[in-house]
Amino acid sequence: MTQFDQELDATGLNCPLPILRTKKTLATMQSGQVLRVIATDPGSVKDFDAFAKQTGNELLESGEEGGKYYFLIKKA
Repeated sequence: MTQFDQELDATGLNCPLPILRTKKTLATMQSGQVLRVIATDPGSVKDFDAFAKQTGNELLESGEEGGKYYFLIKKA
């Protein structure tokens, strides 16, 4: 598993809250640091893909485990 610097638990939140919380958390992080986000909203898969493209942050990894989705985002 990829190392990460911070974790954000967005389980139980629906779109657009996981993205908004991610944006807020990334703002407090250093460039190059990695944020791991856990979400339960199935829509978050395409949301995080689009978010990474729009913001220039890098989506290193995404997947699903035990009904939860996880995303590793490297701050630009």
